Amino acid sequence: MTIEQTIEIPASRRITLEVPPEIPTGKAILTFTPAAADDELDVESECPLCAKSHTPNAETAAAIREGRAMMRGEIPSKLYNSLEEMLVDLDSDD
Repeated sequence: MTIEQTIEIPASRRITLEVPPEIPTGKAILTFTPAAADDELDVESECPLCAKSHTPNAETAAAIREGRAMMRGEIPSKLYNSLEEMLVDLDSDD
């Protein structure tokens, strides 16, 4: 079961969740995905790591769009249960 809701993140970055009663108790996975337009890469903002403005090249921008499409579920992505499983898959793609 998946429930999706778009919310505004306040400046405090604190949110409170009320879970509907039809959701079973126990473990759950919460996924936060920025709601930016596909062509809006937000690359003009200052980089928090290097404290500089950075505009990615076309290849990097395409990779960002692809990653965001995967997060939205528009294109399939691969999931692995271990590092070893991922490495075997990477080696088999040669």
